[in-house]
Amino acid sequence: MGMFGVESFTAIINPPQAAIVAVSSIDRRPSYDENGEIVPGSFMKLTLSADHRIANGRDGALYMAEVKRVLENPVMLMV
Repeated sequence: MGMFGVESFTAIINPPQAAIVAVSSIDRRPSYDENGEIVPGSFMKLTLSADHRIANGRDGALYMAEVKRVLENPVMLMV
């Protein structure tokens, strides 16, 4: 839905899915760099919907943390 400019939404799990990630649009807004200077930043919301009868919430959180790490450092895809 991000490609349509939707800023936030929750995806619905359809059987036999165990989980689904919702990807929103990229939003440009002010952010701070390591020196405390205001710089433009790109922000995107990701939402994980999971069936807790199948998937543990902890595993979903670890998965989303890894997705965040890779998206913030795309060179890690090459390693």
